[in-house]
Amino acid sequence: MLTGCAGKGQAHDEPEILQQGVASYYSDHFQGKTTASGEPFDQQALTAAHPDLPFGTKVLVTRRDNGREVEVLINDRGPYVKGRIIDLSKRAARELGMLKRGTVPVLVTSLQ
Repeated sequence: MLTGCAGKGQAHDEPEILQQGVASYYSDHFQGKTTASGEPFDQQALTAAHPDLPFGTKVLVTRRDNGREVEVLINDRGPYVKGRIIDLSKRAARELGMLKRGTVPVLVTSLQ
């Protein structure tokens, strides 16, 4: 049981793991197309699509099988493939080392 003591290291100070599941990344076909937030999609930006997190939310995506991490900004909706929880820009996917695999197991953690 957690108690409400003040100070660093409290449970409420820790980032909240929002989801775990499978990440994918955008096809080059979407470069320059308008995202659901109204911004043009940029494969070189650190952005992502999520089904319901508010636009502008920053999340940390951690690859569960190798520990690599990337911070992304949610600016689109998706993915629309069953079983996937987040769709990353190519730059974010590169940072996770997933370009050859296409999909990887991840944790999505809130940074706000």
